[in-house]
Amino acid sequence: MGLDVGLKEFYTDSNGHTEPNPRFYRTGEKRLKFYQRRVSRKKKGSANRKKAINKLGRTHLKISRQREEHAKRIARCVIQSNDLVAYEDLRVKNLVKNHCLAKSINDAGWHQFRKWLEYFGVKFGRVTVAVNPAYTSQNCSSCGTTVKKSLSTRTHICKCGFVLDRDWNAAINILNLALGTTGHIGTWILNPNASADPQLR
Repeated sequence: MGLDVGLKEFYTDSNGHTEPNPRFYRTGEKRLKFYQRRVSRKKKGSANRKKAINKLGRTHLKISRQREEHAKRIARCVIQSNDLVAYEDLRVKNLVKNHCLAKSINDAGWHQFRKWLEYFGVKFGRVTVAVNPAYTSQNCSSCGTTVKKSLSTRTHICKCGFVLDRDWNAAINILNLALGTTGHIGTWILNPNASADPQLR
């Protein structure tokens, strides 16, 4: 199965299924701002300021744990339901340099999702493949023609007559790229609780 992660939906797969994006940070943003204001209003060094800082920290931690548990649960389900799972080899650190999208990208939890996909892939003996993301959204999954689109264009419409949701089309391309790989080039083996970068085995 091919997976195309996004900001509108958490992912769209090559069968056309979409997983809603929970947007944990966006949901808790008002509460975070409330505690941030409380911190700023308290006198520096005071016990009340320390209490406010602790509440702010606990709220951030809760959001982080929600995001992690969501990624873990969805990844386990995806891996156990498929023999092969393909996804884009996204460099999230580079993507978040776009300040307009950085908050939404971090909130989506793509890194955590990939981490758990690869962990459960090893645990349950499934194949996980990260493919080059170039043109997965632009190429027609039916005929291969490049159909240029802006980010706001949500429907893939090709001259060959093939019409499909943009993300669904991308997910099919991702799967096809993985299936076209000569042999399985490797799986990222991770300890999902470690912060260090993964190593290719």
